Amino acid sequence: MNEIIVKPIGIIHTPFKEPKGTPIQPTGARDIEGTVEVFPDYADGLRDLDGFSHLYLLFYCHLSKEHSLLVKPFLDDSLHGVFATRSPSRPNPIGMSIVRLTKIERNLLQIRDVDMVDGTPLLDIKPYIPDVDNRETVRIGWLEKRVREMSKKRDDGRFSV
Repeated sequence: MNEIIVKPIGIIHTPFKEPKGTPIQPTGARDIEGTVEVFPDYADGLRDLDGFSHLYLLFYCHLSKEHSLLVKPFLDDSLHGVFATRSPSRPNPIGMSIVRLTKIERNLLQIRDVDMVDGTPLLDIKPYIPDVDNRETVRIGWLEKRVREMSKKRDDGRFSV
């Protein structure tokens, strides 16, 4: 397969200057504000986005240096396959968050519920559509007993670099 080249379309600005202490999921980042700076070349793509309350942000976890296929996540003491976790240290360190959109001014998006580090490269934006994106019956594997703890956790630095 040919190499895939992805270019950032913008930069995410947040109050978190390093991974350690950053919320690990948007539920733990409730009301924390940030800004998405979309590069001017991509600003036309923001047309009609202001009608959406929530967005998926796809981003590059630029501070992840190494990856392992087996990881010990913060909520468990057992090893799990990296694809059964949300660890940023993965073969392709792509992150995804759902954020609340509060305002758009030209190429700047004001957002809330940010759980990424300042300066994170933005790869894509997609609108969150609850009738399409929600599922009625889901299973969440090994996290079933620990998921409520996620909203209280911050990055402890184990997987960031």
